Amino acid sequence: MKNFLKNFVRDESGASAAEYALILAIVGTGIALAATNLGTAIGAAMDRATADIAATNP
Repeated sequence: MKNFLKNFVRDESGASAAEYALILAIVGTGIALAATNLGTAIGAAMDRATADIAATNP
């Protein structure tokens, strides 16, 4: 049992998969936040354009 625990602690084969998953989660979160902010900015720009058009054409 003692050897099993030593080998388990030293085994790093699964570490790369966990690291890739963590990187993927961080990048995915960044993309989702950027897309949300971009959508909000586009919506605000469209609202301002609509208001400007409505103000010039009473």
